[in-house]
Amino acid sequence: MIRSRLSQETKDAMRAKDAARLSTLRLINAAIKDRDIAARSEDNNTGVSDDEILTILGKMIKQRNDSAQAYDEAGRIELADREREEIEVIKTFLPKQLSETDVRKAIADAITETGASSIRDMGRIMGVLKERYAGQMDFGKAGAEVKASLG
Repeated sequence: MIRSRLSQETKDAMRAKDAARLSTLRLINAAIKDRDIAARSEDNNTGVSDDEILTILGKMIKQRNDSAQAYDEAGRIELADREREEIEVIKTFLPKQLSETDVRKAIADAITETGASSIRDMGRIMGVLKERYAGQMDFGKAGAEVKASLG
């Protein structure tokens, strides 16, 4: 589903001569294609799933946030703005983000479900969250929240 939408939006951006959007869409396609090639095997000739694509998109957003912050610190505002524009394009392919309340509830549910009692259980909790909420929450912030809940 994400692939077909991505393909259609790439065509639309070409028709509209929207160079900035087209460039970002091509970067997304390239990242997905790279992962498809890495995942290719005799058993898997269809490529990565939509869940894996959401993970790729989440990583792309994190990379661009980091780059934008570095550009801001270096006084390269035009480059930081370009990174933020790419983030906005990428976000259009992600599901609606969970509110802080929903994130806290998801973490509490995952802790209860896994029976976690100490920080050593954090990996299991994060695994459950990533499986269920790929693309719907910032896992960096969620990790800090999990630590606070277990600590």
